[in-house]
Amino acid sequence: MKYDNSTALIVVDVQNDFADRNGSLYVDGAETAIDFINSHIRAAADAGATVVYTQDWHPPSTPHFQTEGGIWPVHCVADTFGARFHPDLLVLDDAVFIKTGVGGEDGYSAFNVRDPLSGEVTPTGLADRLEGVSQVVVVGIALDYCVKETAIDAADRFETTVLADGTRAVNLEPGDAARAVAAMVSAGVVIA
Repeated sequence: MKYDNSTALIVVDVQNDFADRNGSLYVDGAETAIDFINSHIRAAADAGATVVYTQDWHPPSTPHFQTEGGIWPVHCVADTFGARFHPDLLVLDDAVFIKTGVGGEDGYSAFNVRDPLSGEVTPTGLADRLEGVSQVVVVGIALDYCVKETAIDAADRFETTVLADGTRAVNLEPGDAARAVAAMVSAGVVIA
């Protein structure tokens, strides 16, 4: 992957609840992708590319959680251990940071959040912060949810690539990862 100042690397949700074995929504093998992700963060930063980090950042009570009718266990509650970046992740101070789900929305994409009850979609503001960017590279957790939705939304505006070695899938249902890859390819995303 070649990076330059017209590229943005989006690092999706490499947080303790997803990437630590004690996390409430641990994604199998997520921690094994971090070295690969870090190598791309370094390469992007060295080339003058924009580096973006996303964090799932939920209130304690939201319809997104199983406790209130959603499909997910309680995870990434704001200002908790689970919501913090995994300690092995290289986090640059001068990066762009996007928190999703802050108001209880489904925050699957770095570009948009969706109200879990009404379905109303609201932009996060990330697209406006990527002025001069023509290419987006996506890594992170999880391939079949937040990586997929981020990449599909990015493909509406940018040439978009997902680096498969830099992501892992939840596979809530068998085959979710394969279906996610197919959906991204249909949307014009390159899987590398």
